[in-house]
Amino acid sequence: MIAKIWKKVLLLVLIIACLFNVINKIVHKASMKDEVSASAQYIQQKLNNEQSNSN
Repeated sequence: MIAKIWKKVLLLVLIIACLFNVINKIVHKASMKDEVSASAQYIQQKLNNEQSNSN
């Protein structure tokens, strides 16, 4: 009896945690422009490092 209650409580906690995680990711989502800019900077740094290492 107690095991069934705990199972339901833990399932409810798990569902709430998942919903909180999804909502948090939606609210704090980075814009596409920021993502592309960060990727471009990373690639540029890698290219610069390769060029400086080859010289």
